[in-house]
Amino acid sequence: MSSLQALCSGLPLRPLPKNRGRQAGVPHAPVRTPGLSPAEKQLALRNALRYFPQDVQNMLAPEFAQELQLYGHIYMYRFCPDIEMRAYPVEQYPCRTKAAAAIMHMIMNNLDPAVAQFPQELVTYGGNGQVFSNWAQFWLTMFYLSKMTEEQTLVMYSGHPLGLFPSSRSAPRLIITNGMVATATLVPRESSTGVEGAGWEWAASPHLFSLQLTMLNAARRYLGIEDLAGKVFVTSGLGGMSGAQAKAAVIVGCIGVIAEVDKAALEKRHKQGWLMEVTDSLDQCIKRLRYSSKLDSRHLTHGSGKPQEDPWGATGLPAALGLCVLPYFVNLSSLGERKCLASSGLSRGPPVLLLCPSREARKKKKVLSLGYHGNVVALWERLVHELDTTGECLVDLGSDQTSCHNPFNGGYYPVQLSFTEAQSLMASNPAVFKDLVQESLRRQVSAINRLAEKNFFFWDYGNAFLLEAQRAGADVEKKGACRMEFRYPSYVQHIMGDIFSQGFGPFRWVCTSGDPQDLAVTDELATSVLEEAIADGVKASVKLQYMDNIRWIREAARHRLVVGSQARILYSDQKGRVAIAVAINQAIAGGRIKAPVVLSRDHHDVSGTDSPFRETSNIYDGSAFCADMAVQNFVGDACRGATWVALHNGGGVGWGEVINGGFGLVLDGTPAAEQRARLMLSWDVSNGVARRCWSGNRKAYEIICQTMQENSGLVVTLPHDVGDEQVLQQALQL
Repeated sequence: MSSLQALCSGLPLRPLPKNRGRQAGVPHAPVRTPGLSPAEKQLALRNALRYFPQDVQNMLAPEFAQELQLYGHIYMYRFCPDIEMRAYPVEQYPCRTKAAAAIMHMIMNNLDPAVAQFPQELVTYGGNGQVFSNWAQFWLTMFYLSKMTEEQTLVMYSGHPLGLFPSSRSAPRLIITNGMVATATLVPRESSTGVEGAGWEWAASPHLFSLQLTMLNAARRYLGIEDLAGKVFVTSGLGGMSGAQAKAAVIVGCIGVIAEVDKAALEKRHKQGWLMEVTDSLDQCIKRLRYSSKLDSRHLTHGSGKPQEDPWGATGLPAALGLCVLPYFVNLSSLGERKCLASSGLSRGPPVLLLCPSREARKKKKVLSLGYHGNVVALWERLVHELDTTGECLVDLGSDQTSCHNPFNGGYYPVQLSFTEAQSLMASNPAVFKDLVQESLRRQVSAINRLAEKNFFFWDYGNAFLLEAQRAGADVEKKGACRMEFRYPSYVQHIMGDIFSQGFGPFRWVCTSGDPQDLAVTDELATSVLEEAIADGVKASVKLQYMDNIRWIREAARHRLVVGSQARILYSDQKGRVAIAVAINQAIAGGRIKAPVVLSRDHHDVSGTDSPFRETSNIYDGSAFCADMAVQNFVGDACRGATWVALHNGGGVGWGEVINGGFGLVLDGTPAAEQRARLMLSWDVSNGVARRCWSGNRKAYEIICQTMQENSGLVVTLPHDVGDEQVLQQALQL
């Protein structure tokens, strides 16, 4: 077992570590099929070997070549560290600077098997979003960070650590670029040759609050309600970022049914307590939505993944108990027999109690998160069958969170094949696999269209689902619309766009001490800041968002949502972000928080991302396809004190469809950190609000005008409306 000290000592070469190959029992990335020519294969191998001195190249070359042949990529499995990969308390990292230790904390969090989608392939989420392209890059980066001073900056090209370069104390300690290719069609080939990658900014935790907030605002917009009790939300995806969907459904108080083809991903979320029930039966899904009075124990499982025998026999559970919620286990070995006991499914241990909510979950407006082990297309088609045969629409809201930005390499699985069959065909015959994926997309859209004839509302979650469905020939056209609009809206267009225009977006922080008590202190501080803002008086629309945040923070603590690092995320505007950052920094200075806190945000934010099919899909002045905002965001954050900055092509909606600018800012309790936070966070929000204002958004206009009144140093060019639309028509007729 390696130590953190050894991990920061450079590539282990003498002796070389044992080649343990792919680990059993952990999920692995699908085989890539880049279609490399013989010359390109030699290039890929040469590029991999340049990390190593000549005396070990003869030993490494054959195994790297084998990885390329078997998996379509050289991951360098031999160098996967023999250490428990997790976010260690920041003081344990052997570094010269707090910033470097915080960066290490973030890197190892994203490779934690509890967080990462495919940890051995360095994929954190999204199917192909790698932290590094190979393990040699990981070792070198950790080495450089351990040596870095306050007058050096580490530069990284698509996972490759180019080196440490002299800089100033005010400069970023780390600058990252990923996937900055000129032609998106070449990306799979360039990735496999080791020169380009789909690296994503190092995240802190699954983006749960975005999901919760989307569902709340969807209910307000589409259903005209604040209370989602008894409403049904159907979606797909439980790996990576989409894994938070089940818990989000529980927090907002609805019934969530989430389909997942990968049993390992489903069981992972179940064991983490994010799923209440699991079934592989469509009949059972329908029963749960149609007031079933008995538990069919043949189809329900708990954390062991094994079907549970019904201890009451064929008669089902006593009617007073209703249906079981399986992950909440309590030791009741001291109780007598027939007390709702069942086997724990473990090799050792006492029986466990299955805590049971009332039956008739939908009718009685009970909360439920149900994981369906199967293809979501089959689920949608079954819901259509129920509608056509009974006249009852069993779903109210729906979306999709498969990794559809990467549909032909494991991001989307066709309904015609099992999971293992699909993985095999994906590697052996990519063309046939692509045809089946596109046929599956057409079937999925057809089912959604039928349900949408009733009081059912569907939206695109920014994962390129509707874009890929359109490319597959599915009926998603919106007549008379611009090219980034479809039959169903992007959740930015209808649900979250107004929030972005008001400056609200996903703001997060990570307590690098790893101590849950530090996170509890930050929760208390954030709640206090928002409550004080409400008491001082804010607009009704802003108050609503602040109240959602306060509810979220309280629910987050109660639901034990932390996976990996001690992190929290909420949606805040510029004022809220700055005030929370200042409060946290002062708490560090006063000793209430024991170690530095990293501030960050998701790319999916006010100004961090230019994506015409997601973040900028509600910008209608023709600039939705321009990437100036994200690039300016990246540069502006670097100029105003960010600890690290990142610029990415791809992520969420695929290469060539999006540019992302991200940052990390370390708060260490110093006055300098507070000043950096005030400057950088203000720019990070105002940049996007000003751009949205210039595009003609009235809410953004109001917010940026208000911000200019509060800060005399901010001067923004404001648009003038065209007073008479006929002027345009008359002028163009000349």
